[in-house]
Amino acid sequence: MPESGASPLPCTPPARTPLARAERFVWLTARVLEQRLFAHHFRGGGADPVETALDAYRNDDGGYGHALEPDLRGPVSQPLHTARALRVLDAVGRCGGQRAERVCRYLTSVSTADGALPAVHPGQRGYPAAPFVPITDDPPGELLATGPVVGLLHRNEVWHAWLFRATDFCWQAVESLKEPHPYEIEAAVAFVDSAPDRPRAQAAADRLGRLVREHRLAALDPDGLDAFPVPPGHAPDGHRFPHDFARTPHSLARAWFTDDEMSRSLDFLASQQQQDGGWPVRRHRWAPAPALEARPMATIEALRTLGAYGRALT
Repeated sequence: MPESGASPLPCTPPARTPLARAERFVWLTARVLEQRLFAHHFRGGGADPVETALDAYRNDDGGYGHALEPDLRGPVSQPLHTARALRVLDAVGRCGGQRAERVCRYLTSVSTADGALPAVHPGQRGYPAAPFVPITDDPPGELLATGPVVGLLHRNEVWHAWLFRATDFCWQAVESLKEPHPYEIEAAVAFVDSAPDRPRAQAAADRLGRLVREHRLAALDPDGLDAFPVPPGHAPDGHRFPHDFARTPHSLARAWFTDDEMSRSLDFLASQQQQDGGWPVRRHRWAPAPALEARPMATIEALRTLGAYGRALT
């Protein structure tokens, strides 16, 4: 309360547009990295502050740690942290040069015998992690971890010896999927959207789209979610929607859905903005800090998806 006789504190006008409401949420809850990312994407902020904030998560081995991916706590570098770092660098046009070289050296050091990335390196043992993230002594290479990284590096025309075997692994994994988890489909899309062999990528995407529809992996009617199974291990609200697979209209996954299906999906996404201005995280909440840190990330992602499809934010 102001002292007697002091001028009253100025009132902040209520935020009314989706973007303004989200901005208030970000300033109230986000880490510095997500604050800088929001400013870059929506307020004309520069790339340098984003990269400076990201550097706080980088380790001497060239990988990233320190809970950059909120479900893995602790300082050690992990493939999932490094994949998120690459997405940040890609978003600000800095995914190349010495940055990419450092990352590729780290990726080489943690790859499995088949040239792929494990979802979680056993160095995580001893530090907190989400209970649904398995930590084993000899983890296999997984499309979930490898596909998005390989896709981003190809998208940015990075060439490194590590990429050759990792790309072969992704092709084999994508083309052998039969009963996929939705996260595997999303990882496959991240790969095929940027894979250099475009005819092969188109053929793979066509097959993935048939799998998504055959297995009802995308909830095509947000008003009838009971007709679509929740993926194994997901929270009760963990349905995936067309916009989760086709995050931009340029994605190969966009062809999997009709205009009406995509429109309903985007309407649903827009409606999920909560009273505090942020979007929810549709997965198990296992500790307060990861849940809080993940929501600004989900909010920026939702805004970027809506903006990519031309939905009004202001």
